[in-house]
Amino acid sequence: MTTASPATPAAPGRRRLRARSGRPPWILVVPALAAVAFLVLPFAGLLVSAPWPDMGERLRDPEVLSALWLSLTTATAATVVSLLLGVPLAWLLARTEFPGRRLVRALVTVPLVIPPVVGGVALLLVLGRNGILGTHLDTWFGITIPFTTAAVVMAQVFVAMPFLVISVEGSLRGADRRYEEAAATLGASRTTVFTRVTLPMVLPGIAAGAVLCWARALGEFGATITFAGNFPGTTQTMPLAVYMAMQRDPEAAVVLSLVLLLVSLAVLVTLRERWVNA
Repeated sequence: MTTASPATPAAPGRRRLRARSGRPPWILVVPALAAVAFLVLPFAGLLVSAPWPDMGERLRDPEVLSALWLSLTTATAATVVSLLLGVPLAWLLARTEFPGRRLVRALVTVPLVIPPVVGGVALLLVLGRNGILGTHLDTWFGITIPFTTAAVVMAQVFVAMPFLVISVEGSLRGADRRYEEAAATLGASRTTVFTRVTLPMVLPGIAAGAVLCWARALGEFGATITFAGNFPGTTQTMPLAVYMAMQRDPEAAVVLSLVLLLVSLAVLVTLRERWVNA
């Protein structure tokens, strides 16, 4: 004689319980939808207000192409510099103990919270012609950094590198160190362990940090205009071109804003999802 399982009568109840627990509470859904609307509606406003019939002609404007090319090249250069400097810094913060490590971590994250224009002023006071280091560069080597394309890259590195450092440090702290210990036990040098074991493990974090760094550098405005100025063809990036166009031709500002938005969105959607989920 077969008997029904004691859990059988409760199965429908469990299914109803799972169904109820899977439904999000309205008290969370409503503010979540409001947040999405608040973030998306401004972008929808750009799409609605864009002068689509004249879009092709405006995009072929030499000033627009020059600003776009300068933004893409300087953001890429800033990301490369941030990778070369930020990855070792993230490793030191994540894997070593040294006096003042908390202070160093706090100083590294300061550019995330201060207004970018303050960073531009700080760079100008240090690297300007009369700055702490800039005066010696000008006197000894004849090098003047402010209001040049190099100044654009430096301003972007200052505001964007913390994103990379935080991302890589988090990946390093979450990585399984047993693989590194096993490699060291087998006789691998520290350099070999870092290049052949550590870097491949944290590569998704490095890629995500690099994408965020590039996107932040692409949209940098305050530090750039303060430290590098706004000279077309030399230091006028897309955000600066948007600012100038807004004063004389609002439709041109909409076109430039839309281009900058689409470039940033394309990079974040394609590269970040591809690398982080790899």
